[in-house]
Amino acid sequence: MGYLKELAPRMLRYRFSQMGLISPGNPINLTFSVTNVCQSRCRTCSIWKLYRIHPEKRFDELTIEEIEKIFRSMGHIYVFNVSGGEPFLHPGLQDIVALACKYLTPGIVHIPTNAIAVDRVEKCVRGILAFLAEHHPDVRLTVKPSLDHIGRKHDDIRGVSGNFDRVMQLFERLQPLEAIYTGFHLELGTVISRWNVGDIADIARFVTTLKPGSYRNEIAEQRAEMFNQDDAITPTPADYERAIRYFMGETHDVMKDSSRFQRITQAFRRVYYQLAIDILKQNRQVIPCYAGISNAHLSPYGDIWACCTLGNTRSMGNLRDEGYDFQRLWHGDPAAAVRRFIRERRCACPLANQSYSNILMHMPSLYRVVRDIGGYAR
Repeated sequence: MGYLKELAPRMLRYRFSQMGLISPGNPINLTFSVTNVCQSRCRTCSIWKLYRIHPEKRFDELTIEEIEKIFRSMGHIYVFNVSGGEPFLHPGLQDIVALACKYLTPGIVHIPTNAIAVDRVEKCVRGILAFLAEHHPDVRLTVKPSLDHIGRKHDDIRGVSGNFDRVMQLFERLQPLEAIYTGFHLELGTVISRWNVGDIADIARFVTTLKPGSYRNEIAEQRAEMFNQDDAITPTPADYERAIRYFMGETHDVMKDSSRFQRITQAFRRVYYQLAIDILKQNRQVIPCYAGISNAHLSPYGDIWACCTLGNTRSMGNLRDEGYDFQRLWHGDPAAAVRRFIRERRCACPLANQSYSNILMHMPSLYRVVRDIGGYAR
C-alpha cells in the first residue's frame, strides 16, 4: 500500500507529462544495473558475451564515488530495483544499498540473483539485512532467485551445470531469514521462454512445494540491455497464453487464503499477465506507457534509460556527461525526445517492472486489480 500512497500525489503530474504538457517530476521507481558481469550463459540473455567482445568496458563501470554523486542528485525513489548481470558479483553491492537508503530513501529494495555463488549471495544478503535492521528498519528487502525449470532443464536454459542445485541450496539458506527479519521477503521467479513455456504447470507445481513468499514470472523479451535483439527467445502469443492461463487460475485459487499484502501483489500480477497476453497478440501499447516518467533505468556506465527494452538504443543521456546531475539530464531535451517516442506508441513490450506502474496509472486496469483483491473477479 505504500507504493499507492507514494504514487497518488504524483498521478496527475505523470499523466500530464505522458501527454507531453509538463515535465515529469521525480520517478517513483529506479532500476540500477550495477554490473554486466555474469557467470550465467543464459539462452535468453547475451549480457555475458559483452566483456568477451569488449573486455575494456568492464573497467568503465561506475565507481562507488560516482554512484554516490548520482544518488545525491536524484531525490526520493520508492522502489529501488537492483539488476545486472549478476548483482551479487558487484564487490560494493552492500555499499550501493546503503547509499540508496541514505539518498533515495526507498520503501522497497529488490534484488534478483542467478544463485550460482551461493556463499557470496548468502553473506551479502545477511549483511544487507543486518544493516537495514539497524539503520533503516522500515525498508523492505526482497530477493528473487531465478528458477526457469526443474533439475538439468534449468541448467540447460541457464547454461551452467549444477545451477539448479545451487538455487535450491540458496533458497534453503535464505528462507529461515524471513522469520528473523520481518522486512525480508524471499521470492522465486521464472522467465517464460520458448524453452519452458510448455512446462509452466510442472514448474509452478514444484515451486508450490517449496512455499516461497511469492512466485512471479515474466516473459522472455528481446531487450537492448540484454544484447539479444536478434535471438528468437519469446514464446508465441498462443503458447504464452496457454501457459499463463494455468498460472492465473492457480493464483486465483490461493488468493482467498492469502494475506492482504499477498492478495494485492497477486492481483497486480494477474492483471499484468493478461496485459502481457494482449501486448503479444496485438504488438502495440495496449495501455499508455509511463517509461521515462514513473520509472527510470540506470546502466552500469551512467546512462539513463526510460526502460531496459529501449536501453542504449534510445538513451536519455549519460550522467558522466552531465556532471552526475540526474535532474538536469531527466529534464533535458534528449530525455523529452525519448518520452515523445514512447508517447507516440512507436514501441510496445510486456516489460513487467514498467507494466505495474502503467497499471497504476490506467484506471480500468487499476479497477480490475481492486476487483480481484475484493474477490469479485471471474
